[in-house]
Amino acid sequence: MTHHRRNSQRNRIIFILSIGVPVVFLAGCDTGEKVRSYTTPHSLCGIKVNPEELTPFLPPGEKIKVRKEPHSGSTTCKVVVDDTLVLTTTQEWLKKGKSTVYFASGQTLEDIKFSTGDGRFRYSGNEGFGKTRECVDEVYEQELYTALQASGSKHKDPEAMKDLIVSYTDEVEKSPECTATAL
Repeated sequence: MTHHRRNSQRNRIIFILSIGVPVVFLAGCDTGEKVRSYTTPHSLCGIKVNPEELTPFLPPGEKIKVRKEPHSGSTTCKVVVDDTLVLTTTQEWLKKGKSTVYFASGQTLEDIKFSTGDGRFRYSGNEGFGKTRECVDEVYEQELYTALQASGSKHKDPEAMKDLIVSYTDEVEKSPECTATAL
């Protein structure tokens, strides 16, 4: 009887070890899955963004660069992860009376299918376009529009893009680009 108990205990130990060893071995293997080693920005060229809203559109990688490019009548901000352009933001002044549909058509070749009820925002899985409410340059009779284009992102989520473009546009309305000309 004692011999039977020892064999039973030994068999349990062998069984437990045989299950545990492959698990430990697999845990040490490299699955090839990339990770995000950089910190998600809290602003894009001076415009505050919610990192939780931005993160889904950013790929894994080692380093991130954010650079501002001012142009006549517009400002772009480029987000580059490991030398790949991932996201571009645009703030552009257009003649008063234009619409977000008009602005978006000049920025993208994609068919933007989603819109907020008031038409102020248009968006797809990886692009969003907005019109500010009170950013008006009365001297030049222009209004300020916004765009977020995550063309370098594999993530496509219309609802997440809607949240991002709405909050981004709200922050642009608080920025010096809007407040300096709206006075």
